[in-house]
Amino acid sequence: MKTRLLGGIAALLVAIVGTVLLVTYVQNADKRALASTEIENVYVVEKTIPAGATAEEIAGSVSKKSVPKLAIAENSVTDLATLNSKVSAVTLMPGEQLLSSRMVEQNAFLGPARVQVPTGLQEITLKLPIERVAGGVLKAGDTVGVFLSLEDTGAQAGGKSSKTQLSFHKVLVTAAQFSNGTATQTGGSESSSGTTQASSTSSSKEQTDDTYLVTLARNSADAERIVFAAEFGKIYLSKEPGDALETNSGVVDTAGLFR
Repeated sequence: MKTRLLGGIAALLVAIVGTVLLVTYVQNADKRALASTEIENVYVVEKTIPAGATAEEIAGSVSKKSVPKLAIAENSVTDLATLNSKVSAVTLMPGEQLLSSRMVEQNAFLGPARVQVPTGLQEITLKLPIERVAGGVLKAGDTVGVFLSLEDTGAQAGGKSSKTQLSFHKVLVTAAQFSNGTATQTGGSESSSGTTQASSTSSSKEQTDDTYLVTLARNSADAERIVFAAEFGKIYLSKEPGDALETNSGVVDTAGLFR
């Protein structure tokens, strides 16, 4: 009985010693392999960096790590001072190397929810509740139909004349934000996880009410009409993709509503 017990204890000790020796050998092997490989210190992202972050803001979310030269990406940053006044063009995710190619000058940064306004057009921003912006699904780059409604109190003696018209088709949305200014979409993010993107959007929405800032690109004459309706009437936006049919029937009023 004692012999079997001593034999079991001896076997356990041998197993423990063997495991320790194996782990030590593997660790030393990694060190030996790294010692024979050329390495360089580069900045690696530790915490998510939002698009538009300055070099000063980026500094708190990255750290320098030794990386084998064969694994170093082109344009990797080894000195934060080289970023100067540049900002991150896209969202940078933990684990990726900080690249100068993902940095742009501040005056060239359009943001995660903006597109360039076409030449010759100007931008106007409308603050609208969620039911007037297709349920809040609009994002920069979409095109919308613009419905203008107006109540004319002087149209009839003692009465009112209300009218609605789908006045403009396929108007470009150059920016879409919640009422507190945060982007409704993280379109500039290069995250591979749709879940991450959705949670980011939801988190921003929780900090604001159900109103949206939608910026449209339009010529001067059309912008005047849209602003007039915003001041003295009401506006609805429909999500109108490029292949939507433009079949509106003109102005709709009380008399023509049930024709």
